[in-house]
Amino acid sequence: MSESLAQYQEDLRRFSDELIRLQTPIKILDAIKWPREMEDRFLASKGSRLPKIGPDFYQGLALPFDSHKTQAELISLKQDIRRRLGKQDKLGKILQANVDQYRLVIDMLNHRGQPEFGQLSRQLYGSASDKLHGDRHSLRQLGDRLSHIFSLPAARHMIKHHPKIISAPEAVSVLSQRLLGYFHSDDMRVRLSDGIVSDAAVGGDTVKLNSKAMFSESDLNIYEVHEGWVHVGTTLNGRAQPHATWLSVGSPRVAATQEGLAVLLEMLTLSSNPGRARRISDRVAAVDMAEQGADFIQVFHYFRDQNLSATDSYRVTQRVFRGGMVAGGSFFTKDISYVRGYVENINFIRSAIISGLPELIPMLFLGKLAIEDIPVLYRACREGILTGPKYLPPMFDNFSGLYAWFGFASGLAGIDLKGVQRHFQRLFKDLPNVEPMYEPSDDTEFDNTSD
Repeated sequence: MSESLAQYQEDLRRFSDELIRLQTPIKILDAIKWPREMEDRFLASKGSRLPKIGPDFYQGLALPFDSHKTQAELISLKQDIRRRLGKQDKLGKILQANVDQYRLVIDMLNHRGQPEFGQLSRQLYGSASDKLHGDRHSLRQLGDRLSHIFSLPAARHMIKHHPKIISAPEAVSVLSQRLLGYFHSDDMRVRLSDGIVSDAAVGGDTVKLNSKAMFSESDLNIYEVHEGWVHVGTTLNGRAQPHATWLSVGSPRVAATQEGLAVLLEMLTLSSNPGRARRISDRVAAVDMAEQGADFIQVFHYFRDQNLSATDSYRVTQRVFRGGMVAGGSFFTKDISYVRGYVENINFIRSAIISGLPELIPMLFLGKLAIEDIPVLYRACREGILTGPKYLPPMFDNFSGLYAWFGFASGLAGIDLKGVQRHFQRLFKDLPNVEPMYEPSDDTEFDNTSD
């Protein structure tokens, strides 16, 4: 190794470690989470009274870092990166983009409960009105289409096949056994938590399960690949980098790639179910309504009118208004990341195959990254600056099957779906108790071809 390369890698490691140190106390979800009893109070009122969440509530949730000091340190870090690596260094640009993200995050958290929170959230995560790459349709339109498909009678019937009969301690035991086998040479944990509102969450190398929740076998299958293989896996892969350790932590710019990849793994392993898929799709509608000015009660009752349970309606609504304003005008837009990232990951894989570059596909697991970073990171791996991902799901480790799957999908993409549906509707028309199949109209037909 040349002295200049060794020095470059040493600089990368130093800047990576400093970025990790500065971002460690910046925990977005902890800074905007609501107490669990808020759900009980709201549902007891039958959704008639806004949750008592305002600027005063957030002022009581002190941030665990000094905003002014951390901002100054981030500015200094960015200057050091530019000065040492050069303004045009491509890995340096990715590092700087992450620094800029954390500066915006600090600004956003300093405006919790205010209109500026929603504006900054849009800068970080995007909007439900954003268009898909290479397509004229918005995320909201795609979300509505998916929500419809996953709320058809057949989908609702399948929910009965996933009873929640597994206790939290038993779920921890089962999931621990599965994931400890997958992460064969690293320490990771699955543990109970009283401090999370959702049923499951990930913090670094730890999967946390809500101690008060019950789980289905489908839930555990989802958590194994979503929280485990993707979120924990990319954390450990980033930590395994000898120099680019910043890949173990994720700023909002990586949210779509991370969440979309996690949803894609749910689908590729057949772990998901229609209820889960609908919850993910409904989140886009919730974000869009909040962006259009709806208040918490209006969004909640919209989902109740869509035959969602009171609990599920509250939770999808709460996710969007945390950090914002329950009376409307401010919101948290991260939840568009799941659908957006799913489409972007699929189109990235398809494009890599059609372009004759399937070796780019495993790079999705290199660490916490944005898809746009992959060409730069791939070159850095080829040059020996970075190392490849340590943990890969089986279909990404030997991706010949993935190539065949997406190759067929790309080849069939031009088929007239409406014509196919009309053909099979004629076959199905005499079957008892069968509702018409969903047929998209001309203005809701999607072409998700990548740029």
